[in-house]
Amino acid sequence: MSELNLTIDGKTHSVAARFDVINPATGEVAGTAPNATLADLDLAVAAAKTAFVTWSQKSDAELQAACEAVTAKIGEHAEELARLITLEQGKPLNGLGSRWEVGGAQAWAGYTAGLSLPVKVLQDDNAGRVEMHRKPLGVVGSITPWNFPLMIAIWHVLPALRTGNTVVIKPSPYTPLATLRLVELMNEVLPAGVVNIVTGEDREVNLGAAMSSHPDIRKIVFTGSTGTGKRVMQSAAATMKRLTLELGGNDAGIVLPDADPKTIAEGLFWGAFINNGQTCAAMKRLYVHDSIHDEVCKELVAYAAQIPVGNGLEEGSVLGPIQNKMQFDKVAGLVADAKTRGQVLLGGEAGEELFFKPTIISGLKNGDPLVDEEQFGPVLPVIRYTDLDEVIAAANDSENGLGGSIWTSDIEAGRKLAARMECGSVWINKHGMIQPNAPFGGVKSSGLGVEFTEEGLAEYTDIQVVFS
Repeated sequence: MSELNLTIDGKTHSVAARFDVINPATGEVAGTAPNATLADLDLAVAAAKTAFVTWSQKSDAELQAACEAVTAKIGEHAEELARLITLEQGKPLNGLGSRWEVGGAQAWAGYTAGLSLPVKVLQDDNAGRVEMHRKPLGVVGSITPWNFPLMIAIWHVLPALRTGNTVVIKPSPYTPLATLRLVELMNEVLPAGVVNIVTGEDREVNLGAAMSSHPDIRKIVFTGSTGTGKRVMQSAAATMKRLTLELGGNDAGIVLPDADPKTIAEGLFWGAFINNGQTCAAMKRLYVHDSIHDEVCKELVAYAAQIPVGNGLEEGSVLGPIQNKMQFDKVAGLVADAKTRGQVLLGGEAGEELFFKPTIISGLKNGDPLVDEEQFGPVLPVIRYTDLDEVIAAANDSENGLGGSIWTSDIEAGRKLAARMECGSVWINKHGMIQPNAPFGGVKSSGLGVEFTEEGLAEYTDIQVVFS
């Protein structure tokens, strides 16, 4: 059992109280984490604020080298970190599981290390020279979710470091262990106070709310639900914090009549069921043309039926449990309602502990809860359509706008339809395949700002224009 501690100002920081972190596959305690107080948060912010004075003055080359050192640390401890993720999050070690997540985190860190925001010359003539500089903000507060605890921590922290900011990170109370260890490892290669961590079970003390209103935190980067994101935005207003919010999604996939059901079945499955469906940019609803609806359902069910579900520590498992009881109950409730409205093609029944086998339900429509709400679990509604304009309207009929996909044998036609979808990312013949060299963010209620590439890096800076 893991008993990790806070890291504040480069040192191990002990607290009086701890809380249990539960392995969702077994219900057993995977480890314990510190239950930090508001005083601990203040210490972490003060350490980051002090470290910012010298860290922000590092040269671009020094910042890049530091991020490369963090990248190397992740690689050196990849298996240790992967096992912690599996123990606390439930996802399997193999496949698109925790080893894949750690590999992705390392790749993202390495790519981010190589980015830069050089001075841009806006004018240089007889009238004078005008330069645009990107300056670090100060202390960045990172609040991460439980679905990809390590990878999303890297998405938040590395751009902050690369641009000369310092960080206080707060992981989800469901999955704090891998992040606690990650910050320990970072502090082996970074100056004291540059990255600090606080954890808590969010009962008596809401550290996230305290961070979003803290006067010495200049920016909050948050990944999570839209409801919580709105509260972060409200509490950040008083101190005019910069915000990057990656919020909920209810991504639609549209299968055109020229698609080959057998060819696309595997891609459809992983577009919807990656990380057991617990992915913001997973496909949450699938619209299939009437002419191939039944064949697509047949091929999708055949592929999904062969996927092993089990304890993530067992090497043969491909999908694990739902991460926590609250999410499990939400998924079970949506499925129970959908069973009264449509036809269960696969699954539909809860297993032991928090296991829920992949479930596919047809015969639903917009207005049904499983179609309208983000299920964030291993369930996919399939909706039949006949008219292209109507299905585009149905796909766009959501307050969310994170991602979407078109499935077709005519790539050019897919590109034209992509322009009609109201979402931040559109994939053709795949779904949710985000990558570090493309900006990622949502429209409508799915978020504010973007992550990745130079566009994401710029969100950790203020602009200063120098006239000479």
